[in-house]
Amino acid sequence: MSAAPLLPVRHYLQFGDLSADEYAHLFARAAEIKRKFKIYEKYHPLVDRTLAMIFEKASTRTRVSFEAGMYQLGGSVVHLTTGDSQLGRAEPIEDSARVISRMTDLVMIRTYGQDKIEKFAQYSRVPVINGLTNEFHPCQIMADLFTFIEHRGAIAGKVVAWVGDGNNMANTWLQAAELLGFTVHLSTPSGYEVDQAVAGLRSSACFKVFESPLEACRGADLVTTDVWTSMGYEAENEARKKAFADWCVDTTMMQAAQPDALFMHCLPAHRGEEVSADVIDGPQSVVWDEAENRMHVQKALMEFLLLGRVNA
Repeated sequence: MSAAPLLPVRHYLQFGDLSADEYAHLFARAAEIKRKFKIYEKYHPLVDRTLAMIFEKASTRTRVSFEAGMYQLGGSVVHLTTGDSQLGRAEPIEDSARVISRMTDLVMIRTYGQDKIEKFAQYSRVPVINGLTNEFHPCQIMADLFTFIEHRGAIAGKVVAWVGDGNNMANTWLQAAELLGFTVHLSTPSGYEVDQAVAGLRSSACFKVFESPLEACRGADLVTTDVWTSMGYEAENEARKKAFADWCVDTTMMQAAQPDALFMHCLPAHRGEEVSADVIDGPQSVVWDEAENRMHVQKALMEFLLLGRVNA
């Protein structure tokens, strides 16, 4: 029996690394993989495959979703923390990439600068997945989109209100809007705006900027936010609390959105800061579905990067 042909190495470092058609495939696969999970149907397409997870930034959801997901696909996991592997410190990033990618089949990295993961991917023989960087969080936005589709159908032509920091989540929402044909209403405090150059957008047609977070939410189909102080910016915490005081998603903002608007948050959340308790724990919130769906879309992504298009 001849061996299966090797697929060209594809990396997933930012949302724009895949096409709209590939996302449609991934969302369909995520739905099928989730269906199997819910009825306890065994599905092990990645038997004998190993995922290396490298964490320079700790995370509950990223670790559990990737680790549980890989085991559920029949594979195994190697978990490396900063103490085990310090990218670019203990040895050059390119050397770490050469070694780790000879021993595993897939690498997920959660780190600080996007430049680190880009360099690692350049020297890796296997697919590399961005589990989060300061600039982008593509797996989370993929989960958010899948969650919206589950609850409301296609997102093309819809409006997503982003209320809060112009951070990696905001950058990735903008990439998704440009690629998939929806609009983002951005409202950030002065000094915390999205950098369009970092987001890598071709134009500004996919978003509108609002000084007022309430106006950004008006007519939105989805309202979403994130913590005011992301990991790595803790020294700015007090200044950010003052700057972001008016950027708490509350019932007034949700009432300005569409009557059937959803609320999302990538978690962890601070009730009373970026979102009120009655919103995140209220009937429009889908944050728990959103959190679970990280695992399902990442399973679909790992399957796609290692096996190509599967229609089982």
